[in-house]
Amino acid sequence: MSDPDPGGFAHLSDADDPGQHVAPGQDAEWVEWVELTEAPDPEDDEVDEDDEDAVEFSYDATLAPDDPAMAELLERGVMEVLGLMPWSSNGTYLVRVERGGDHAPAIYKPERGERPLWDFPGALWKREVAAYELSHAFGFDLVPTTVARVSAPIGRGSVQAFVPARFAEHYFTIRERPELAPTLRALCAFDLVANSADRKGGHCLIDDDDRVWAIDNGLTFHDEFKVRTVIWDYAGEPLPGEVADALGRLVDDGVPPSLCELLTPDEQVAMMDRARALLAGGHFPHDPTGRRYPWPLV
Repeated sequence: MSDPDPGGFAHLSDADDPGQHVAPGQDAEWVEWVELTEAPDPEDDEVDEDDEDAVEFSYDATLAPDDPAMAELLERGVMEVLGLMPWSSNGTYLVRVERGGDHAPAIYKPERGERPLWDFPGALWKREVAAYELSHAFGFDLVPTTVARVSAPIGRGSVQAFVPARFAEHYFTIRERPELAPTLRALCAFDLVANSADRKGGHCLIDDDDRVWAIDNGLTFHDEFKVRTVIWDYAGEPLPGEVADALGRLVDDGVPPSLCELLTPDEQVAMMDRARALLAGGHFPHDPTGRRYPWPLV
């Protein structure tokens, strides 16, 4: 029997990395925080975020997060771990990547630092990369450049360009700005297709150029419908033309090859079902349960 609700919307109306992986003389197992303090191995359960040795981080990069050369820098550059990011549920590291005359800070999420979830498969780092690839395939470019690295200080994981955002702002401070509405609608559609299960307000960044970025995309692409998002403002609205066009291209072209390498066959099928269902519905769906929100909201 065919699935009567293939998109999940009915209830809503290791290739080797060629890069050198650690800076000469660096201890890969003991690093320092970015608020920054000495941190334990990412497999340890206890991390003290209030260490008095905290130091300030200053953004310094020769490439912007969306620069075409950023992917190669992140994939092949020498990676130096600067510190463990505060308030992260999984091991999330601030790193500096350098190659030739270019350098940039980045966010490194190693598989070894992931804490198991009872309702979500492992390898969240692959989902971070897959979210970037889907955003790029759509032409939305909402997710900062994100690559997979096998050879890295604490093992394989994702590496994402660090965004120098206005960190006091988030979705709830920017959602009333009309000039940002097209981008936020695109993000809403992206989250529905990617099955984002943790789109908190704080996972929407805005930089000094008023560009919106979507980060923390590890809880995505489950083959069961698990959407949890704060972006329900557009429920009932028709899909904008550019969103419908992007969905149509995905439906016509099929799963991008880059995603085939990152998602299981069942996850690929479920993603395409969600895209078809959203396109066929023609509108952003409602959440009549009122429960499809992440917690905390920000």
